[in-house]
Amino acid sequence: MHYKKKEFLRKQLSFRDFFKTMPGEYGEGDKFLGVVVPEQRKIAKSCYTEITLGEITELLRDPYHEVRLTALLMLVYRYQKAKSEESQQEFVDFYLNHMEFINNWDLVDTTCHPILGRFYFRRDKMLFYDLAKSGNLWKQRIAMISSLYWIKRGEFGDALNLAEILINHPHDLIHKAVGWMLREIGKMNQEVELEFLRKYSKIMPRTALRYSIEKFDQTLRLQILKGEGF
Repeated sequence: MHYKKKEFLRKQLSFRDFFKTMPGEYGEGDKFLGVVVPEQRKIAKSCYTEITLGEITELLRDPYHEVRLTALLMLVYRYQKAKSEESQQEFVDFYLNHMEFINNWDLVDTTCHPILGRFYFRRDKMLFYDLAKSGNLWKQRIAMISSLYWIKRGEFGDALNLAEILINHPHDLIHKAVGWMLREIGKMNQEVELEFLRKYSKIMPRTALRYSIEKFDQTLRLQILKGEGF
């Protein structure tokens, strides 16, 4: 028991640093219990069928990060089991109405593409352009990462448009999001990504560029980083 307590305390300190919770950082003031994600998934899967949206709301308001993530995981599982478009819309609306609690990168990345990305796959995507232009860091990351669902299904247009909107964003969390989605496009179709990079590689943030070319062979990576023709 003493060992477990020490392990939780160690994880709490590690998570505080990992999720940037110091004054002035993006996760300022966030609190942690020290529970790892696999355990949170087990909890979410064990009770998502019984939990109500009202109860999920209460969990999202919890000051502890892991409680919010577990609540969002339950929402994802609820959405995935929804049979009707009406039920799916209810969960999407709930997500959009509670974005203020989706306030760190892992909360965004774990939940937006299996809910918003999936729901809007064959629908008008103006919502994501509005989020990208909102000026809110987490809404902008939601806009970019939601496109992962479309990219995995071979549709790149909106993801590229969103990347273009966010290409010179000042925050590295958006640089990483843009680079990640470009990398995913390249895994599906390298030439599509290269076409984008030919236009933007010399002006986009270095972090975004490095993320985007991680899967390229070394020779091509060096060409792009040096700004040589490719």
